[in-house]
Formats: sequence, C-alpha cells, structure tokens
Amino acid sequence: MCHMFALTSGARPVEATFWLLDAPDTDRAQTARAPDGAGLAVFGQGGTPHVIKQPITSRIGADFAHQPRTVVSSTFVAHVRHASTGRANLANTHPFQHENRVFAHNGVIEGLDRLEAQLGEDRAMVQGDTDSERYFALINREIAARDGDVGAGIVAAVQWIAANLPLYSVNMVLATADELWALRYPDTNRLYMLRREPGGRHHRHLDHASPFSEIRARSLDLADRPAVAVESERMDEDPAWRLMTSGELLHVAPDLTVTSRVVISIPPAHQLSLDDLRPEAARSQTVNVDPADSTPAVA
Repeated sequence: MCHMFALTSGARPVEATFWLLDAPDTDRAQTARAPDGAGLAVFGQGGTPHVIKQPITSRIGADFAHQPRTVVSSTFVAHVRHASTGRANLANTHPFQHENRVFAHNGVIEGLDRLEAQLGEDRAMVQGDTDSERYFALINREIAARDGDVGAGIVAAVQWIAANLPLYSVNMVLATADELWALRYPDTNRLYMLRREPGGRHHRHLDHASPFSEIRARSLDLADRPAVAVESERMDEDPAWRLMTSGELLHVAPDLTVTSRVVISIPPAHQLSLDDLRPEAARSQTVNVDPADSTPAVA
C-alpha cells in the first residue's frame, strides 16, 4: 500500500534526513514491488511549503528516492505511492500542495465523476488523474466554505464521500508549517500515531524505520525535543505507537498538544472490498504490508 509518514516538532524547526526508499541492494528492496512515485514536503521561512517529488518510471526516479535528503522544517510529510488510480507521472505523485497546505492519501475512492460534479468550479484545483488529488480538492473547497477551519473542512469532505461514493480507504495526512491533521477511515487500512517524548524510549535521537515501510527518517535534533509522528506502519519498537480508531481525526497544535475525536462512526454507504477493486487498485492496497496487519482490525 502507499506509505505515509508525517512528523511535527511543533513551532520549532528541526533538521531531519529522509530516505524515501530502501537502499537498492537490501533484501527488502530486491523483493518488494517497485513503487510509482515518492515525495517529501517541508516548510520554509514564513510557512511556505516546498514539495520535492518524482514519479518512478525509470532508474532516474528510483535514484531520486534512494538518495538521503537532509532538510530543516517544523513539519514533514513523506509519501511513497503505489498507484491505484492515475498514471505514474509528476502530477499524480504525492504530496499535493494547495496554498499553505500539503496532503497525502492512502486508499481508494471510486465514483470520481460524482466527486468532480461536487467540486464544480473547484475542479480547477486538480492537475492530475488521481482520486487522492480530487479528495484534497474537496477538503480545500470545504475549508474555504468554513472560513479556513481546516478540521471542519476535513470532516465535511469525509462525511460527504462516505455517504455518496464507493471507497476502500480515505486515510490521509494534511499539514501546515506548524499543525498536523490525520484521519483514519474506515478500518481497512491502518494508521498509527506516536507522541514521542524527548529522546524517545531509548533517550536518543529519532531513527524511524520498519521492515514494512519504505520510508526512513532520522533526526539528531529530536534527541532532546518532543515530536509527534503519524505513519502507515509502526516505525520502531516504541510501545507508545497507537493504532488510530476508524473515523478518528487527530490534530497536533503548534505547541504539540494532541487532540482527537471520532468524526464519523458509521460505516461507509458503499464500502469496497479488495475483491471489488480493479486488479491494479487491489495490488496497491496490499503490497509490502506487515503480515500482522494483513487483515483489517477493528480498533
């Protein structure tokens, strides 16, 4: 499945190094299905997003993803794409950006003609072919309709999709320079969060990696600073990783205060199973999954 990773240190920037794909000579890299794109979003001075991303259709794209990238930001969003909808090209590669927000999605949404009709003139925000970018456009439309309230916009968009469109999963992360939102819905794909104290479990710098996640992150600055992470997989052995509940919307404020609430407690009106998906979409949701997480869990 697509792998999402988000990390925030609040309002105080830190330096971090990211590898979006394993080194090409590792056992995992040699046996795993090649992804279709990879990207990293950070925020510069004044909260301006900077998105670095590349489709993976050749060695050039793979080399981009294997290279370590050291960046400074207070919030980071990384994504490795296994395509379910849309070609492997730059426009379809996550993260997506609109104004001061960046976004990544893991899942499948169908009925895109109905979604485009709901977007109306805001369809102009969409540059590519993916369900993910249309999902983000709907969120941005609803944020604007609610005077910039990001949380309310996410809730309105997700509730409309759940009531009107066939879906497999709409797990997502959305970030600004010093705030982070994450949603898990429904329980088909997992999403974990970690409130990391300074130094973490072993009182050392952050070094997050997993045999089942293509993304690796390291930050020496987080040896003595707190942070909050969200990821599709548990990234280390820290017992503080928590599986988010289906329908849970998580918010991390600039002071790292974490709040969460269940914003949708009923099943989707049109829940898709793997058997309902096109073969390429089904493969995108099962590739490189931890065997312990290979079946949905009710949180």
